[in-house]
Amino acid sequence: MAGDLRDNRGRGDAEWQWPAVHPEGRKFGLIAAGVALAVLLLLGWNVVGWPLLALAVGVFAFFRDPERVVPLGNDLLISPADGLVTMIAQVPPPVELQAADANSAGLGAGPVTRISIFMSVFDVHINRTPVAGTVRRVVYIPGRFMNADLDKASDENERQHMMVERVDGTLVGFTQIAGLVARRIVPFVKVGDTMAAGQRIGLIRFGSRVDVYLPQGTEPTVLLGQRTIAGETVLARIGQAGLIEGVSQ
Repeated sequence: MAGDLRDNRGRGDAEWQWPAVHPEGRKFGLIAAGVALAVLLLLGWNVVGWPLLALAVGVFAFFRDPERVVPLGNDLLISPADGLVTMIAQVPPPVELQAADANSAGLGAGPVTRISIFMSVFDVHINRTPVAGTVRRVVYIPGRFMNADLDKASDENERQHMMVERVDGTLVGFTQIAGLVARRIVPFVKVGDTMAAGQRIGLIRFGSRVDVYLPQGTEPTVLLGQRTIAGETVLARIGQAGLIEGVSQ
């Protein structure tokens, strides 16, 4: 159950559960199911109706919202998204997160490590905050809908920048980026909200990407090509750096 404390020595209970469907997606699933049933039962168009019913099931699955067991630790930076690590690069943060404003300092203009996590339509699309703290910035920018796997999607696609300040003052920025199919970014939080690590902060409809900007002096503990789980996979330990190598097999 949500909120249960678990550890690596067997404390707590765990069992498989059907994942819930997020309320944001229920209306889309019900509409698709209603259309499919109308085609099947009223029109008798089986050739069309059954694929539409399968599509409705797929819509419900897309908006699934499973519980996650979030590791606790003062230095942990947790993955905000399910998906594939497609890019790890040294880049300047987005201009919207660089400068100070009335709520907080910015990330600065110097290069930092950016981890890009690509979500396919088969991944869970509920995003979570990578660290505990206070939401200091939420900046929505309309844009294009090119393939989110492209590097330039960070600057040209519809996107939403967020920045969270930890209790020690460390700032962590991350960006939700709409993709080729995605058409809306839905936030669950606003500036001033206090978040626990791994708490849900929003979703992106139908395929997309999340970029995470690591604090200075921090390097990833994940590898290029690795799959991540939102709220569970440790992306980095803040303040720790070092080369980690792996091999695909």
